[in-house]
Amino acid sequence: MCGIVGYIGTKDSIPILVSGLEKLEYRGYDSAGVATIVDGQFEVHRVEGKLAGLKNLLIKEGKLPGQEPAENGAGLRLGIGHTRWATHGRPSETNAHPHVAGRICVVHNGIIENYASLREELQKEGCTFVSETDTEIAAHLINKHMTALGSLIEAVRASIAELEGSYALVVSSLDEPDTLVVAKNATPVIIGLSEGETFVASDIPAVLEHTRDFLVMEDGEVAVVTPKGASLERDAVAVEREPIRVTWDPITAEKGGYRHFMLKEINEQPGVITETFRGRIKQQESGVFLDDVNFQDADYKDIERVCLVACGTAWHAALVTKYYIERLAKIPVEVDYGSEFRYRTPLVGKKTLFAVISQSGETADTVGSLDLARELGARTLAICNVVGSTIARRAENVIYTHAGPEISVASTKAFTTQLTAGYLLALRIAVARGTLTKEEMDDCIADLTRLPALITESLKCDRQVEKIAKKYGRSEDFLYLGRGILYPIALEGALKLKEISYVHAEGYPAGEMKHGPIALINEELPVVVVLGRDGINYEKAMSNLIEVESRGGRIIAVTDVATPQLRELAWEVVEVGETPPLMMPMVFTVPLQLLSYHVAVYRGTDVDQPRNLAKSVTVE
Repeated sequence: MCGIVGYIGTKDSIPILVSGLEKLEYRGYDSAGVATIVDGQFEVHRVEGKLAGLKNLLIKEGKLPGQEPAENGAGLRLGIGHTRWATHGRPSETNAHPHVAGRICVVHNGIIENYASLREELQKEGCTFVSETDTEIAAHLINKHMTALGSLIEAVRASIAELEGSYALVVSSLDEPDTLVVAKNATPVIIGLSEGETFVASDIPAVLEHTRDFLVMEDGEVAVVTPKGASLERDAVAVEREPIRVTWDPITAEKGGYRHFMLKEINEQPGVITETFRGRIKQQESGVFLDDVNFQDADYKDIERVCLVACGTAWHAALVTKYYIERLAKIPVEVDYGSEFRYRTPLVGKKTLFAVISQSGETADTVGSLDLARELGARTLAICNVVGSTIARRAENVIYTHAGPEISVASTKAFTTQLTAGYLLALRIAVARGTLTKEEMDDCIADLTRLPALITESLKCDRQVEKIAKKYGRSEDFLYLGRGILYPIALEGALKLKEISYVHAEGYPAGEMKHGPIALINEELPVVVVLGRDGINYEKAMSNLIEVESRGGRIIAVTDVATPQLRELAWEVVEVGETPPLMMPMVFTVPLQLLSYHVAVYRGTDVDQPRNLAKSVTVE
């Protein structure tokens, strides 16, 4: 996930670009850059690191004056900017955007999946590449077509016909210095309209201080942007669309119109889950391709056991990943807390795959455990969200989740993308070890491709869950129950409620209820149960619910499709729709996230910054 800003009009573009990038820095902060046209040439300023470094550079060079009209020429009337969250290529000034090729300059958000084959083809034609990014391929490709066709819009049309993957591209040409061309596929981009000037951005807050009128581009569309406005097209056919008028205040806009960052991030999950598996599966080949993992089939076959280590929410993701690996790849898996693993004498060695899971990549106990495993000779892998973090650097291999920055302290989208990455890892090991038939593999990949739509469907329960939260929100205790692959989801649901609403909650395997927790059940206790129609676990969970109901417990059931028996037992039933069993952890998580959110709002706690908690625990 990256942030892009573009401007064309009568004002100095650089302050507008930098201001917009500041509002988009949550989308990426490993490098940043801006480009303008000065005296008929591109003038590019880029830095590795956070946006503050770019601002300091521009100030030193006298490039950050006020937003008064430019006095001398076109050099300050057009510009594009970018703040990067690395996907292809490590964070560096060289890999930072904008990228220039010949007479073309480009910024890009997304992943070009066929970049390797395009790069090879362009190199044969004489193109020289200076970065490791997929974006530079787009710049060279557009420059090639611009040379042949002589029109920027035609060059972009020809180029996107060759691109596979996701992109929001903003393109500038020295030959058409009064025009920007924007192309979109599966990555957000908006166009802001104002008198005599036009803006482009990844998100509305970036330019809301300049205009309230916006065109929201749809997948497959291309826009020609000039100071007079923007014209949309699809397949070279004009598209007519009325601008929308945004009435949000700027503070609300930073949250995308949502009341809290947590709610915004809950609703981002269909998109970020897509980013997690985009480019890593190919249905026609029944394959899984983990781009940052250097293991070959022989390495996976050599593994005798897997050890998963994490802390907090990531530990719950590790528990689900254990189910995935054991079920699909048929390898024994252990799960440890980082704070426990590093202070005992663990038995790991050369035939152990030691995998850690961390959103930030900086969790102290997880880092320490990884270092210990390396000393003991284990093969190492990390599931991580932050490119260039300590864990990402020290692990032998990395699966980046591409969730984008998570602002709210309580983890939501990071958790479901960790589950998705764990599923991908299990499938990759299964392919190497031959533990799934082609038909089974096809089914697993098909289920994954449906997941974003299933998550979108589950988000529709929001209003119902809000009513449930207001009904039970004053309870001082909650019990969460789950069986099998949904037991870790019960743990995660209880943790979320504790984190942000300060309500005592416990998660248990439903089968363990009679071994103690049953003593807590009375007419005042809400019992949240997650159960899906996945065979024996469903029948066993229903048996447990009968025991809860007979003791007066107030059952809140989260399920796929409720049976008449469940409706009779439960006080509340939240249905998310038919869900494949292995997708249930991600889909069933959403109502539990919403429940914790709405209970916290009802109780008046600080949702995004709960007391005593930090986003990343970087000390023991």
